[in-house]
Amino acid sequence: MTLIEHIRELRSRLFKACVAILITTIVAFFFAQRVQDFMTVPYCDFIQPRLPAGTKCQFNTTSPLDQFMLNLKIALYMGLIAAGPIWLYQLWAFIAPGLHKRERKFGYAFAAIATPLFAAGFALGYYMVLRSMPWLLGMSENITATVNLLGYFEFVTGVMLIFGIGFEFPLLIGMLNFAGVVSARRLLSWWRMAVFLMFLFAALVTPTPDPFNMTVLAICMSALYFGAVGIAFLNDRRRARRAPYQDLADDEASPIEPVSPVDAPTWGQPYGYDDDQPK
Repeated sequence: MTLIEHIRELRSRLFKACVAILITTIVAFFFAQRVQDFMTVPYCDFIQPRLPAGTKCQFNTTSPLDQFMLNLKIALYMGLIAAGPIWLYQLWAFIAPGLHKRERKFGYAFAAIATPLFAAGFALGYYMVLRSMPWLLGMSENITATVNLLGYFEFVTGVMLIFGIGFEFPLLIGMLNFAGVVSARRLLSWWRMAVFLMFLFAALVTPTPDPFNMTVLAICMSALYFGAVGIAFLNDRRRARRAPYQDLADDEASPIEPVSPVDAPTWGQPYGYDDDQPK
C-alpha cells in the first residue's frame, strides 16, 4: 500500500472502533447506576452502621451535573471494556500485516495472558479498597467525613487500574526474554533490584500507609516475576536445543583441543614391509 492507502485504512478502522465504543457506551449507560451501587459498597459498609437508624448512605456533590457525569463516565468505561474485542481487532488488523509470523505469535500470546492478569489485578485493587476504607475513614471517631462522589470514584478506579497495571509488569519481563533481549540467568541475577523496585512501586501507589496493602501487591508482583523467570528458563532451554551455537559470538574462534606431536614416518613402515621388498 501507499502512504495514503495506509492512512485511509487507519481512518476506516478507527471509525469502526469508535462506532462500536459509542454503541456499547449507550447500552451501558442504562446499567451505570447498578455499577455505581456496587462501587460504593466499600464506603457504605463502613459508614452505614455509624449513621442514625433509617438513614441511607450518602455522598456529597458540588454540582447538579455530578451524578449524570459520573454515570456517563461509568458507561464510557463499561463501553470500552465491552467493545474491547472489536477495537482491539481493528488495531491488530492494521498492525499485523507488517509483522513477521513469529511476532504475530507473540502478540496473540501477550493478549491471551495480559487480559486475565489485568482482571486479577483489577479485582485485587477492589479488595484492597474494601480493606483500606475502614482505616482511611476510621482514623478519628470525632470527625464525620463527607465524601465527594466524583472524588471517591476517581480514587477507587485509580487504585484498581494501578493494581491491574502492576500485574502486567512480569508479563513485560517475560516478553523481553521471548524477544531475545535478556536471558533468564540475567533476569534471575536482577531479582534483588526487581523485588526492591516492586516494593517501592507498591508503597507509592497503594492507598494507605499501612504495610498490609503494600505487602500484598508487592508479594503478588514478586511471585509473578519469579514465575516469568521460570518460564524464561524453559524458553532458553528450548532455544538452546534448536540453536546450540546461539550464545557464541560470530567472530569468536572455536576452541582447538591440543594434540600430541606426530613423528615423521620412515619409508616402508606405514605399509608394513621393508625397503628391499618389491612394491
